[in-house]
Amino acid sequence: MTDVVGNVIKEIEEKNIKFIRLQFVDIHGTPKNIAVSLGKPEDIEDLFADGMLFDGSSVEGFVEIHESDLILKPDPETFSPLPWRPEESGAGRLICDIYTPEGEPFAGDPRSILKKSLKKLDEKGYSYNIGPEPEFFIIDQDDDGNYYPIDNGGYFDVEPVDQGTDFRRQLVMDLEKLGFELEGSHHEVAPGQNELAFKFDQALKTADAVITFKQAIKAIVDNIGYQVTFMPKPFFGENGSGMHCHQSLFKGSENLFSDPNSENGLSQEAMYFMGGILKHSAALSAIVAPTVNSYKRLVPGYEAPVYKAYGLKNRSALIRIPAARGKGTRIEYRCPDPSCNPYLAFAAMLEAGLDGLENKIDPGEPTEVNIYKLTEEDLKKREIGLIPSSLWEAYHALEEDPVIKGALGDHISEQFLKLKKAEWDEYRIQVFGYEQRKYIGI
Repeated sequence: MTDVVGNVIKEIEEKNIKFIRLQFVDIHGTPKNIAVSLGKPEDIEDLFADGMLFDGSSVEGFVEIHESDLILKPDPETFSPLPWRPEESGAGRLICDIYTPEGEPFAGDPRSILKKSLKKLDEKGYSYNIGPEPEFFIIDQDDDGNYYPIDNGGYFDVEPVDQGTDFRRQLVMDLEKLGFELEGSHHEVAPGQNELAFKFDQALKTADAVITFKQAIKAIVDNIGYQVTFMPKPFFGENGSGMHCHQSLFKGSENLFSDPNSENGLSQEAMYFMGGILKHSAALSAIVAPTVNSYKRLVPGYEAPVYKAYGLKNRSALIRIPAARGKGTRIEYRCPDPSCNPYLAFAAMLEAGLDGLENKIDPGEPTEVNIYKLTEEDLKKREIGLIPSSLWEAYHALEEDPVIKGALGDHISEQFLKLKKAEWDEYRIQVFGYEQRKYIGI
């Protein structure tokens, strides 16, 4: 028994934890769990040693019924109590990796996919740090079942216009109990929209945190009597919710994206990494903006990226370079939204960036104008292309990109494409109220 496992067992006993949720995610990033009752101390020891068998055929994107047995093995580093559950419930949580009965990592486990990419990086002596900014709406429903935002606040507003102050304070306090380090919280641009920004951390820990963050926020706000949605574009005519991802590579304590002697403070590694993300941005869109609704956010006029370009401080570009330098030097990739599976999104972004490093992909010159105001002729002159404008375009781009498909592995890329094609087909045959209003008189 390792020291980490021993410490977890001691904490479970001290906090009188009686039920452990063994948590994992499906291909979409939706949390799943099995609750285990702890009758005696050796029960948790057995869990760490042997894991727990479960039926993988019942989880979308996992395995067929004839190969259903899979094993959950908890990661002791991920233990935490659940602050949104009553203290007397004695509930805790462990995030699990998934294995086959033969003891091999399961190829359909999103967490294992990210760990595989990070292992390649670790062999080079590097680490990959990410600080995501997931936005979300606090909403309610009227008597007819229609959703509406809980306030009419705007960017950085305060009470009484901002009705989310108490929610965010409760969220921050509960998330800190889970070990989160949050840089700040505030009302976002749209009515009812909020943001809590994560501190930079290693990618696996951050991906775990995003899943816990989304789960915790939904539970905490539900306890208060409202709902939270991470839907990218819940309301027509308002800004959608993104999850901008600040990222950099480190070697020990050295930020490899920093070069104080360069004109813009960015190293050649940072430039090549950006070049990789720009090159693979069409296929990446399918992973980081994975729903039909995602592309209703990615339109001009709502602070969402549309164009394949980067800029220093430029929020109209796909990649922005924040002003911080030194250890804070980073790139901000603005396409992701909070509906994505963070394990797959981070793995795909990393592999795209590494392709840029390995093949010295030049991102070109920065774009330092409001790209939304450029004409088609200007865009052509500057060689600025568009990212996909629909899920259909995005998943077709993914089909043609061996680097991003390789990041996911054969199992997940095949299952993911199958599910996205089905999602698009389901969407395209719907008839919406807008169409009836516009065309019923024909």
